[in-house]
Amino acid sequence: MSKYEVIIYWSEEDEVFVAEVPELSGCVAHGASPEAALSSALEATRLWLDTAKEFGDPIPDPKGRRLILA
Repeated sequence: MSKYEVIIYWSEEDEVFVAEVPELSGCVAHGASPEAALSSALEATRLWLDTAKEFGDPIPDPKGRRLILA
């Protein structure tokens, strides 16, 4: 499982759920459901990281999110 944040939202224009991985430039996927978009995003993340490793490009550390209760 990826430790990178994935943001999923509905695109009215494309009529699909879009899943973005903000920490990995250009890593975006889509699907007919939120679950399908997430699955596609996880595969896109794997491919993004494999390609970066292959070409010796820098790979950002996952920042993750913290929940702060006030």
